[in-house]
Amino acid sequence: MLNEFLGESNRSLFYLAATLIVLTVVYFIVLVLLRRLGNNPKFLFPIKAVKRVSAPIFLILLSILIRMQSLRDLLGLEAYEYWFRKTSTLVFIFAFTLLILNIIKIVKHQITGKYDIDAADNLQARKVTTQFNILERIIIFIIIVLAIGIALMSFEGIREIGVSIFASAGVAGIIIGLSAQKMIGTILAGIQIALAQPIKIDDVVIVEGEWGRIEKIMLTYVVVNIWDKRRLIVPTTYFIEKPFQNWTKTSSDILGTVFLYTDYNVPFDTLREELTRILNSTDLWDRKVNVLQVTDSKPQHIEIRALMSAKDSPTAWDLRVFVREKLILFLQQNHPESLARTRLYVENIGVKEHTAIE
Repeated sequence: MLNEFLGESNRSLFYLAATLIVLTVVYFIVLVLLRRLGNNPKFLFPIKAVKRVSAPIFLILLSILIRMQSLRDLLGLEAYEYWFRKTSTLVFIFAFTLLILNIIKIVKHQITGKYDIDAADNLQARKVTTQFNILERIIIFIIIVLAIGIALMSFEGIREIGVSIFASAGVAGIIIGLSAQKMIGTILAGIQIALAQPIKIDDVVIVEGEWGRIEKIMLTYVVVNIWDKRRLIVPTTYFIEKPFQNWTKTSSDILGTVFLYTDYNVPFDTLREELTRILNSTDLWDRKVNVLQVTDSKPQHIEIRALMSAKDSPTAWDLRVFVREKLILFLQQNHPESLARTRLYVENIGVKEHTAIE
């Protein structure tokens, strides 16, 4: 009876308007629910994330609208049903993929946001950040590849080509597998780094003789921020296959050393007292390690090692420079005879005298 009252064109317009109203109501109900979840601290979903998921949800509802027959009837495009359906399918795949990717980013941001990577003791924060950064890129890569594959397979012609290629892909698959061996190995190395964590974000490392910090860990390469602001790009496989130094693998605190080469008559106890005084005068020292030892002796000098500790490697570097300068200045001003020197003994055979020249 409703069909007789409205007529053919009016009926299509009525169904389309009703669908628009229903989809609009559903859209706003979803947004209201998401906002309430975002305002509740018990839930993981933050209020700022509503904007990130609202666009994909809108596109999903739009894909449903495009698929409706009443829209085609109203526009007079009944003959283009195939293209409307394909457009609806592609829009839905794109929107759903975007929704998943945004949810992954929201979850990662919420979890990593609970850890302060700028804190002094940031080992746990660096572990969590590294794992989530790498796993996020791996999951995003897999989802995008699957989405592209599903979108292409939605076309019958492409699906038939894919099946035929798959059926005759024996030798070709082996060739492609061998050529992509390095790329696959690099991706697997990225996964291994995320799980085993030989390196983490903000780790202090020495790679190829360069001192720097791990700035980024991508899926296939790692960016090392060198001390002089250069960037060293290293493939992820490097940190699995080759040895390197990681100064912050288990903790950020580190020992620093200062070597002095002095004469044999240097006063060791006085030098130890001066080292203690120097360390107590600076905030660079974390007050854990303070040692001065004679580590070697040569015909012309002895080697003295001052060992001290600091909260991290940059602080340890500054502390070493400070202590070295102050110890040298102390010897110059108070014990100049303790500075390393070369002695030459000349023997006068006739008068049996020995002369020492320094």
